[in-house]
Amino acid sequence: MVKVHFRDTEIERPGKITIRELIKDLGLNPQSVLAVREGKLVSNETRLGEDGEIKLISVISGG
Repeated sequence: MVKVHFRDTEIERPGKITIRELIKDLGLNPQSVLAVREGKLVSNETRLGEDGEIKLISVISGG
């Protein structure tokens, strides 16, 4: 299982999926969040293993 941290929530999901698939599975827009693993930004095409941990951060923009 992959542990997903998003805002103040921790969610567990089956592994062996890409970050993009995970984001869509959670009902989020892939363009509205960034994925961070071990303090480093990772691409949405990165495949997660069975026992990973990922943090999703909302993208905020302004004008």
